[in-house]
Amino acid sequence: MERGNSKHGPRIDEQMSQEVAGLVQGPGTGGSRVDESRVPEPAGEDQPEATTAPAGELRSGAPKGMSSQDVERRSRFGRFITMTALPGDREALIANAQSNEAPDDIIADLERLPEGTRYQTISEVWAALGNKNETTRW
Repeated sequence: MERGNSKHGPRIDEQMSQEVAGLVQGPGTGGSRVDESRVPEPAGEDQPEATTAPAGELRSGAPKGMSSQDVERRSRFGRFITMTALPGDREALIANAQSNEAPDDIIADLERLPEGTRYQTISEVWAALGNKNETTRW
């Protein structure tokens, strides 16, 4: 359908659509911040810089009783122990971590575990090493 009251031709229509493509389609296709005029201005001298962690925590949603650093450390620890090792004792956990190419600090931590105790979960192993777990799970 053609409009009879257009003030310009198809060539100018195409040029105008290319100029606004980045604004309409987002940064993936046209680059909405390609032009210097579209870059946001930095904070003023008397204003703080923008941050993603205004309260100091790098990640939100850490459970009660743990900081975000504790969550990250436990996650890294659990990455090298698969569910096939649990329930398991110290030797099974060490063997499993070694087969998963765990770094030396993880192996050293597992070697500190007491012998003869079977652990059901990574959280139990983590607590046996003297680290914090969440106080409430749900």
